[in-house]
Amino acid sequence: MSETAQETIRIDRLLVYLRFARTRSIACSMIEKRTLRRNRKHVLRPSENISIGDVLTLVIGNDVRVVEVLSLPERRASPALAKSYYRELDRSG
Repeated sequence: MSETAQETIRIDRLLVYLRFARTRSIACSMIEKRTLRRNRKHVLRPSENISIGDVLTLVIGNDVRVVEVLSLPERRASPALAKSYYRELDRSG
């Protein structure tokens, strides 16, 4: 993958690649239910682009996860490898 300043990926695809959603239709459902924010603003469309440095807030079940995107994957990865593309942020402060 080339490192460019304007590199982006669709949010629905990213959710699948990082294993926050099993399929793109589930990712779209998360967006429709307004359980996903990018940089503190609700994501309104599955086609919104995400870039390195964006902070995602996801509501998954009763859990809230806040993650920063460190790099963009090219495909769905193993769970261990998927975690290398983001870091969990502390929600307490």
